[in-house]
Amino acid sequence: QVQLVESGGGLVQPGGSLRLSCAASGSSFSINTMGWYRQAPGKRRDLVATITSGGSTNYADSVKGRFTLSRDNAKNTVYLQMNSLKPEDTAVYYCKMFGLHAYWGQGTQVTVSS
Repeated sequence: QVQLVESGGGLVQPGGSLRLSCAASGSSFSINTMGWYRQAPGKRRDLVATITSGGSTNYADSVKGRFTLSRDNAKNTVYLQMNSLKPEDTAVYYCKMFGLHAYWGQGTQVTVSS
């Protein structure tokens, strides 16, 4: 049974930074692509970024140059460093493990507001 546990969300002022973490257990973390999605109230869940087992990354246009996704296979953890945050980044952020079956974390709230 795969479990994904996100942490690091919170309230931050515009222009600030946060780092989200997603710790995985119960599967072969190192061979799976991982990703972050986000969902704002009343909107669909959108892809933010993905990282392959080899470390190749892909980002949504809205976060390019501001967000950085990385992984530590020894710790079964992915990190989403978010800089220059904007109010429109406010959402619940979800971690996802890709594979034969998709697994999701419970989500962590990020609020960007002055």
